[in-house]
Amino acid sequence: MSGFVRAAGAEWVKLRSVRSTVVTLSLFAFVALGLGWVVANGFSEGGPAADALLPIMFGLLTAQLVLVTFAVATVGSEFSTGTIRASLAAVPSRGRFFAAKMTAVGLTVAAAALVVEVAVYGLVRVVIGDAAAPLTEWWTIEALLGGWIHLTLLSVFTASIAMMLRSTVVTLSILLPVLFLSSQGLGNLDAIRPVVQYFPDQVGMVIMHMTVPGDPRFGRDYGPWEGIAILVLWTAAALVGGWLSMRRRDA
Repeated sequence: MSGFVRAAGAEWVKLRSVRSTVVTLSLFAFVALGLGWVVANGFSEGGPAADALLPIMFGLLTAQLVLVTFAVATVGSEFSTGTIRASLAAVPSRGRFFAAKMTAVGLTVAAAALVVEVAVYGLVRVVIGDAAAPLTEWWTIEALLGGWIHLTLLSVFTASIAMMLRSTVVTLSILLPVLFLSSQGLGNLDAIRPVVQYFPDQVGMVIMHMTVPGDPRFGRDYGPWEGIAILVLWTAAALVGGWLSMRRRDA
């Protein structure tokens, strides 16, 4: 067994052994399913076909805040409690440790997001029946696949930011207002939309088909797969920054 596999296994053991993992991921499921149920019960037929995605994606797009909190806390808690020293003593290679940590976070979020997304889709189908977005249509599959990729990459991105800032509180204090509160409103102002529309959280609306290019209010200048490419670039940049921070700074 390679050193990386052992390190990744150790990180997974850490995640599953703390109560906060179960609590946070359960909260993610509760928010996504709860909002999906509420929106589905208020859903009315007769609008554009893509509107059928709203009951599915609205809850997931909102619940991403919980996944971000999970990803940031997974990294930041090691620095705040000082257990990072024990972790680095067990895995002296900082690059290996960083890769194992990000892999554990990414795979955990990917699994949770997939299960919850399927559950939300099933719930919406039960509530509104054939009015739900059909899996026989590509735009439904694209939105579900894109949403899953978005939630996973966004969590890895924020975990990498936490590695750079080394604090759960500081990281969330910056990310939540800037990326998930301010930009969702400010991103629709014509004066700053050309820049803010490329922020990591903004691409989620496009990937999940919550808006389309050309929408006068919420539209962005790119499509779903261009949005995924943008998020990949953000995530890659954050991973490089987290790796450099891990290598060059003391624990």
